[in-house]
Amino acid sequence: MRRGLMSGSLTGERSEPMTRSEPTQHRAFAPDFPLDVPGVLAPLRRGAADPAFRRTADGVTWLVANTPDGAGTLALRRPGGEVRASAWGPGASSLLDGVPALLGALDEDSDFEAHHSLVAELRRRMPALRLGSTGRVWDLLVPSILEQKVTGYEARRSWRDLCRRFGAEPPGPAPAGMRVPPTPAAILSIADWEWHKAGVDGARRRALVAAAHAAHRLERAASLRGKQGRDLLRTVPGIGFWTAAEVAQRAWGDADAISVGDFHIPSIVGYALLGRKLDDAGMLEVLAPYAPHRHRVVRYLEAGGISRPRFGPRFAPREYRDM
Repeated sequence: MRRGLMSGSLTGERSEPMTRSEPTQHRAFAPDFPLDVPGVLAPLRRGAADPAFRRTADGVTWLVANTPDGAGTLALRRPGGEVRASAWGPGASSLLDGVPALLGALDEDSDFEAHHSLVAELRRRMPALRLGSTGRVWDLLVPSILEQKVTGYEARRSWRDLCRRFGAEPPGPAPAGMRVPPTPAAILSIADWEWHKAGVDGARRRALVAAAHAAHRLERAASLRGKQGRDLLRTVPGIGFWTAAEVAQRAWGDADAISVGDFHIPSIVGYALLGRKLDDAGMLEVLAPYAPHRHRVVRYLEAGGISRPRFGPRFAPREYRDM
């Protein structure tokens, strides 16, 4: 249909002094494909108050991250056709190098075929929907583990708490309140009572500690990609199919990584495509004809605002800190 690998061009790097003793690097990315920047980046945001992601009133998207070179801050704005990227900190060059992939330039869907009229209609309405790739695993692994078998409210509260107490101050002029996600070393430094204060139960705590011990080798998953990458993540105790898929979808834009075990997705797929509730097995059966783009179908449904009917009250979040 529309996509070739690494389409678009990245140009114009320069440096200039900034406040807070951080030089600024700039680049411009001119995509040669339809691009919805907020839509592509939406899966990276963990709630409206995510300390590592901010979209300001002037339309700038800010991300702070750990890279192989150190922490970095990235700001993206699109005043016209091209995306202008600015970055600060030791990780600035790494973040700028990754802008095309982050915005979906690696996404390839020329062999996608819609088998349901709703999917075809959503695809027609959203030609700019792409799957982005951060190229990094660790910063995605922490919030994904925190989201295991708890409400979104609980997971986001824990993510905010860990970032604010154990994450670093971001380099450059990041908006107030932003924090770099905690590094593996920071996760390993957290005492038992501090996990408790952050609302993280024993199972998720053990998974995070195990992941921190293996963090260096797990970054290879983003290069392996596909099932091989997901399988590498699953070698860590406490990381199952759901967590591996959630990371794969964001780290390398895995179009086929299905979040098996999710509380909502099977019902969304079922009601959207069949008009009835499905379990994981039923969801996989319905989505089988879409391989290797099964996750892409879910993204179309999510981005299109498709949801399952609500028949009862939401689950109440658990309060570990009072136990």
